[in-house]
Amino acid sequence: MKKFSASTWILFLLPSLLGILLFLVPIPTKDGDETVWMVTIAVLANLMAGAIESVVPWIMMGILIIAAVGSVTAIAKKVNEHHSVSFFEKLFNVNLFWTIVRILGAVFAVMVLFQIGPEAVWSENTGGMLLSGDGLLSFLFTIFLFAGLFLPLLMNFGLLEFFGTMMVKIMRPLFRLPGRSSIDALASWVGDGTIGVLLTNNQYIQNKYTQREAAIIGTTFSVVSITFAIVVIQQVGLGQYFLPYYGTVILAGIVLALIMPRIYPLAQKSTNFMNGDPQESQSEEVPEGYSVASHGVENALTKASENKSIKEFFKDGFKNVLDMWIGVAPVVMAFGTVALILAEYTPVFSVLGTPFVPYLNLLGIPEAAEAAQLMVVGFADMFLPSLLAEGIESDMTRFVVATMSVTQLIYMSEVGGLLLGSKIPVNIFDLVVIFLLRTIIALPIVAGIAHLLF
Repeated sequence: MKKFSASTWILFLLPSLLGILLFLVPIPTKDGDETVWMVTIAVLANLMAGAIESVVPWIMMGILIIAAVGSVTAIAKKVNEHHSVSFFEKLFNVNLFWTIVRILGAVFAVMVLFQIGPEAVWSENTGGMLLSGDGLLSFLFTIFLFAGLFLPLLMNFGLLEFFGTMMVKIMRPLFRLPGRSSIDALASWVGDGTIGVLLTNNQYIQNKYTQREAAIIGTTFSVVSITFAIVVIQQVGLGQYFLPYYGTVILAGIVLALIMPRIYPLAQKSTNFMNGDPQESQSEEVPEGYSVASHGVENALTKASENKSIKEFFKDGFKNVLDMWIGVAPVVMAFGTVALILAEYTPVFSVLGTPFVPYLNLLGIPEAAEAAQLMVVGFADMFLPSLLAEGIESDMTRFVVATMSVTQLIYMSEVGGLLLGSKIPVNIFDLVVIFLLRTIIALPIVAGIAHLLF
């Protein structure tokens, strides 16, 4: 093993441990008279959200307007692909569909805050619920600020490289994937599903993954981040159950990761690389003279040694924050408002969810008719089931809804849309089938844990 200086060891250990403490270790905090356990990032976000409750809807409206105007300007400008694209150009340069979504998000925000246009858009049960002082978008503003800013602690100082190397012996036999794919999964887990898809797409283009491997990783391992999971469980009023909730998500996710690569449609994908070359036997052996642990430590320290600048740390952090504010918030406002309107004023989701009613009844889930529609609405956006669960009284049912919404994984507002826009070989039919299969397979697992908890 190479020799590294004491300062490099410190550069690996201190930021990584701080990241683990901020994102993964829950602490006790007061919620009225109750003591609840939440990860530190969520505590900080709640404190700030409470302090700026009166102004944060206006700040969010400004962000949504900037996202819409920036995207329209980018389309009009048509970024020249032959010169290096800046971060801000990438931020706003989305296709026509997502530009329309951003415009819709901004229009809805203006209608809500000024209460203009149809009441169906701005009522307290639709757009008003999203953009109120204590609404979802207000919490997203603060959670994205803290989580995005401190995310480099987990991403940039060797923690991913350490765990990625340690996972080599697990990924191939269990999930039919190369060891390096664990880094994609970890990047999603601690960062965002979109990061996992972007990493996978990049590796696929470079012929590091076969078509089947890229499809499996993109649809199975681009998991919802801890940050989003916190938001979802808080939204259904069960923040104190975060640990069993996230444990259930991980358990169901592992079972699905074992099954999905072995059945249609993923099992039918080609084992050729993007350039058409067939897959050959891949050696991912630990170099001679190393143990798995020592090789992982060396990879981690090599990564840590590349990070010497505090300025770069904060630069990366603010890029994460802007990416989430500009990229995710408009989608939540647009899809969320439309879905809440459909749920409040139409029977659309009730009709689509009807086939799940007997299945939920069989699993002993209370308020099955109300929950059934929420089993399908997650295909549009991951937040919608937890948003629409407001009227459900049963803690058990809200737990199932929150857990399923994260476990289903394929939601068109982000990961699904990104997969379709990438080079990864999946189409809309594949995504619908994968979404339904994940729902059917995961429900008994989630329901079983829910019965133990409630």
